[in-house]
Amino acid sequence: MKTKTFFLITMAIGVFSLMAFVAPPQDLKKGEPWDIPAEYKEMENPHKGDASLDRLGRSAYMKHCRSCHGNAGLGDGPRAKNLETFPGDFASAEFQAYTDGEIYFMSIIGRDEMPNYESNIPDMEERWAIVNYIRTMAK
Repeated sequence: MKTKTFFLITMAIGVFSLMAFVAPPQDLKKGEPWDIPAEYKEMENPHKGDASLDRLGRSAYMKHCRSCHGNAGLGDGPRAKNLETFPGDFASAEFQAYTDGEIYFMSIIGRDEMPNYESNIPDMEERWAIVNYIRTMAK
């Protein structure tokens, strides 16, 4: 019994020691503020609150966004560790304060490491479904 307990404690210390050398995505450099054109800031979401798009938004998010932004939008997806800048926390009050049009611009138009998805997601309804899904990630 003592040997098993010693082994478990040693393993736990080893794992925590290794974790100290791996920077979580949140430790990545924060990107510069977004320069979002006024037309997007003022853009209205034609599908705001449309519950019929919930499944489409979740599915599209999982396909296009999850790899960097993570399942819950915390910026901890498997590809986040390969980025130079932190992909952002969609659940944060700071992010949720953006207008739907601003989130649309950041999600679809992109910049720097955030790719442009206009050709990958040509359907406007699907684009707005992603914006609506991201809204569900508020803390």
